[in-house]
Amino acid sequence: MKDNLKLYDTVRTVPKEAQKTITGGRLSGFTDINPMWRIKTLTEQFGAAGFGWYYDIKRLWLESGANDEVAAFAEIDLYVNQENVWSKPIKGVGGSSFISKEKTGLYTSDECYKMALTDAISTACKSLGMGADIYFMKDKSKYDNNTGSKPEANPSPDKEPPKNSPATITEKQVKRLYAMSREANVDEETLKKIMAKHYNKNPTKELTRAEYDFICNQLQEMIEEQKNIVVVSK
Repeated sequence: MKDNLKLYDTVRTVPKEAQKTITGGRLSGFTDINPMWRIKTLTEQFGAAGFGWYYDIKRLWLESGANDEVAAFAEIDLYVNQENVWSKPIKGVGGSSFISKEKTGLYTSDECYKMALTDAISTACKSLGMGADIYFMKDKSKYDNNTGSKPEANPSPDKEPPKNSPATITEKQVKRLYAMSREANVDEETLKKIMAKHYNKNPTKELTRAEYDFICNQLQEMIEEQKNIVVVSK
């Protein structure tokens, strides 16, 4: 039987030296992955760039945002060669700031397209399972086998709740959790299955504060990632 998860399981774990905790902005506390780790991993799995893998830049564009800010976006098709067969295009869209508002005024980045391209490559690589233990909250072995990489700033589901915190979450926190799941495009039934499978908790209000915080952090990261994808009418 063909092992369809062979590549996924090979590239899912990110070494500690390739991880960096984000310390500022809306993603503070989450984990950033060194982009060269993806290039190295693509080369290890498929061969040198241009021979075993490559990408086509489909388009680069700018979008106006709030407060006179402007964002740059890149869309790519990633191709990989496995067993002498080239893949279909693996889509990736990434974004970065072109004009951003800072304390001293507006700042223009001359590297916005380069950073958007790097982000697009990372998005495409996710489809191969690359870095899955950082991104994917539903993967069972991330919790049970203790082999995956977790953002250090996020509480582990195996730890006890913080001191002086209630044993279970409040009704208000339950409502917030479901509101975040809807925003992250995770339906209610899927969220309940995740809690039952990984935490053996049903109903939702039986979650501990540490478990609640961990799931909220994962949902927030999914929400932030989806905000980077801009749909442009043709």
